Parts: sequence; structure tokens; C-alpha cells
Amino acid sequence: MSNRLPPAWAKHLRTPPSPKSASPKAASSKARSHRSHADDLLLRQALEWQQAERLSEAEELCHRVLARTPNHPLALYILGTLGLDFDDEKSLRYFARAVAEDPQNPYYHLSLGETYLKVSEFTPAIKHFQYALELKPDLVEALCALGDAYNAFDKGEMALPLFEKALRIDRNHPVARLGLPRALASLGRMDEAAVHLKEAIERRIEVPAAHNALVRTRKFAEEPPELGAILTELQDPGHGPEGAAALHHAAGKLLNDLRRYKEAMDHFKKGNQAGGHTFDLQSYRRWVDGMIATFTPELVTSRAAFGNPSEAPVFVVGMPRSGTTLTEQICASHSNVHGAGELSKLRRTANGLGVADRSNVNLSQSIAMITPNLTRALAEEHLAYLRERAPDSLRIIDKMPHNFELIGLVGLLFPKARIIHCRRDAIDNCISCFVLQFNKAHSYSADLETLGLYYREYDRLMRHWDKVFPGRIFENRYETLIENQEEQSRRLIDYLGLPWDDACLRFFDRGGSVNTYSNWQVRQPIYTSSVKRWKNYESEIQPLIEALGDLAEV
Repeated sequence: MSNRLPPAWAKHLRTPPSPKSASPKAASSKARSHRSHADDLLLRQALEWQQAERLSEAEELCHRVLARTPNHPLALYILGTLGLDFDDEKSLRYFARAVAEDPQNPYYHLSLGETYLKVSEFTPAIKHFQYALELKPDLVEALCALGDAYNAFDKGEMALPLFEKALRIDRNHPVARLGLPRALASLGRMDEAAVHLKEAIERRIEVPAAHNALVRTRKFAEEPPELGAILTELQDPGHGPEGAAALHHAAGKLLNDLRRYKEAMDHFKKGNQAGGHTFDLQSYRRWVDGMIATFTPELVTSRAAFGNPSEAPVFVVGMPRSGTTLTEQICASHSNVHGAGELSKLRRTANGLGVADRSNVNLSQSIAMITPNLTRALAEEHLAYLRERAPDSLRIIDKMPHNFELIGLVGLLFPKARIIHCRRDAIDNCISCFVLQFNKAHSYSADLETLGLYYREYDRLMRHWDKVFPGRIFENRYETLIENQEEQSRRLIDYLGLPWDDACLRFFDRGGSVNTYSNWQVRQPIYTSSVKRWKNYESEIQPLIEALGDLAEV
């Protein structure tokens, strides 16, 4: 998306025809024509530089256009695309300005909606996708984006007809081809999802991604034909690094199901290498140092009265793959609890305050700038954001795992919020991260040694939060939950301050969308096969075990 401009975007660069007379009015028109022509040339060059990843130069050209033609909608739009994945807040501002200048352009609404969706602002995202479709009802990208938004907003049933309509318009549209089975999988309709994924593969549409999704629709007891097909696809260099990574991880998942662990780990390693992700561990350590030095028990106590006293917010945190989805599903099966999924709202607030910036060497100064009034305003805004999802629920769960980094901020905003920390055997947890094709945000998981050292930093920070908030964080041990589901589930519900509900024991029957890597597992009853899973790979993962040190329970 970061390099996308509207199809036939050049039609938006209109150079008026040259005037036929030399009257003052004609001269003014001629000057406008020259200016418009110059703007067009600059924006075309900006597009070329953007596609060549010369982003700062492209940005400079757009600002030159805006200096001469204030609020030029296409210049604003290009600036919005340049900010994606670097500064989504800036992208939101530029796309919103482009929409204001040219509200009849469906592509501007589409991109503004997509950016809102990236930051978990579902209501405005849906509104702009609907605007785009009012302007251009056959805009497949908007149909798919609206489907993704409904899916993420726990309205998977509303997503399905949108993807189906998109495929009626364009049978081979890659986003629609993968979007429909993704929506089906989120609803637990795995067999139907598999049918559509096989059709995508047959049509040669997004083959690596389709294979990767297909192998996750079920567990394999016997070698399926898909394994041979995946190994054949790996011989094709045309899939590129990202495609190779997806195929290696798909092969690894199948081989793991078949208990061919050495072969599986070989593919997982190759998949992570193909992804090319690196992680600056030293920078992360310095940031953890700063958080520990800044968020002291004294600081939190001195500011406790400034936050919102609501007991509605519940934060389920921990390392990815530590049982956060399972924990949310159990709690959200209660009639008075809403599971909102993984929300980025807290991270956006932290980014705005400078708290989540790993290059910020003045964390204490950033916290000092948070006045009582600002604390109250931010908390009220966050609560309204949660309430939008479940106006009547007594508890609303945000299960973004990496909010473990921001528990100090949670304490400032919501002194009565519940925090459930999901903890799992360190080696099992790390292996479960390593074998998945995570995106760049989880680049720490691409290398075994780095992953182990990162886990130590996570552990160090969580031990600090336990000291800052003594007795307030409920530790939900994955192995304890697996060993005695009912007893631990009752503890969870009691911690939430709610009466017991037997529905919590049948979490796997719960409706709604599940939009994480765990969407197959959480449709199943509790199983124990993931406990001490790492022993299957013991000879292959020594760098991880050594990096974990005393945290590795060997």
C-alpha cells in the first residue's frame, strides 16, 4: 500500500489548455496553466522517487508543490502514502486533508480508511470505506477493506458477502481471493476456507500466502499432497524473499504436524533467514532500562488519583504465543465480558507521549509532561474507544500481547484496570514464536539467540511491573491452565470481579471472529500437546537455550 496511487492516477494531473488570447484574464489563466503543468511534473517525479524508495526526495517535491499550490489534494495524498509504516499518524492527517480537498475521490477515502484500520480505529475506517463505495460501488479494494474492517470489529458474518461481491467483480483479485478464506477461518469455518485457498493456488494467485494459510486450517496426521507442492514451489525463485519465507514456514508447519521435527526446524530457520529481519537488541535494552528507571512505585503512587476509576478495561499481556488468545476466549465467554481482540490504541497513545519511542533518552521528561488534565483526557478518550465496542459490558479486554511494555502507562490512566499476564515455559514460548512467519514488528523472533535475549528483557520488565504494582497483576501460567482448566478459569473470572459462568468452560463454542495465528487452536477444547514441545527440537535450538540462561527450564 505504501507505493500505491489511485489507478489511472495521472487523470488527476490535469493541465488546462493554453489560452487563445492575451487578455489579463487569459494571462492569469495561462499562469495557472503553467503552475499546474509544473505541479504535474513534480508529482510525477515524486511518484517515481517513491517507487524507487527515495522517500525523502519524494516528500520534498510534494512540499514544493504545496508551497506553490496550497492544499493540492494529490500532493497531500502522496505525502500520506509516504508516511505509511513510518508515521501512521502523519498519514492520517495528510489523507484527511486530501479527502477534505477532494471529497468525491473514492481512493482518498479508501486510503484514509485503510490507515484508520491499521491503527484499530474501526468506526472511522468503516465510514470512509462506505463513502468510497458510495462513490464507486465496484471498487474491489474498498469492498475487501470493508470486509477486513468488519472482521477485525468482531463482525465476521458481515465481511463474507463483501468478499463474495468482490470476487463476482474480479474472480482473480488477490486481496479478495485471500480475504474470503481469512474471514471464513476467523469464524471457525476451516473446511470452507480450505476450499477457497485451494482454488487460489489452482489459479496461481498469491501462491505462497495461500499455501501458508491452507496448512493452518487443520492438523495433518498423514503426509498430504500439499507438502510436495510446497517443496516444488520453493524451487521457483520468482516468489521472492517474502514468498520463500511463507513457503518455508508452510513446509515447517506440515512437517511438524507429521513429527518430522529436524526437517521442520530446517525450514523454519530458512524461512526466518529469507525474511531478512534484524533486531537492535542493545537499543531495546536501553529502552527497558529507561522504563524501569522512570516508572517507579513512587511515581505511580503520586499520580494514581489522576486516572479514570473505571473497572471496565482489562489488559491481557505477555509474549506472543503465551496463551493470550486462549485467556481472552475463556474470559470473553462470560456474559459480562467483551473480548475486543488486539487493539493498538494504547500504543498510539504511548507513541504520542514519546513513551514507546525506543530512541527517547528522556523518558522521565516525557512522563513529567503528562499533566493531571491530560491524564484524565487520555483515559476518557481510551474508555470511549473501548465502550464503542461493547457499551454494556462490565469488562472489555484488549489482548495486545506487547502491551506488557506499557503497563506503567496503564497504571497512570486506569488505576483500577485489571492486568492479566500470560506466562509460559520460556523455551516453549520462544519456539512457538520462532516457527511463525511474524512481520517486521516481531523481528526479534527471527534468530534463536536474539529471541532468547529478547525474552530475558521481557522477563526483566515484567518483574519490574510486579514490584511497581504489587498484587495487581494476575499471572496466568499456561501450563497451569492446561493442567486444570476449570480451577484456573475460575481464578481468572474471580480476578475480574465477576460471578462464575459455566460458559467459560466451553470457550471453543463461542461465536465471533478470532483474528490471530491461534484461530484454529481456540476452536478446540484444551489440549496438552504444546507443553514441553521444545524437546522435539532440543538438538536444533541450543543457541536459544543458552541465551535464555537461567530462564530455561531444561
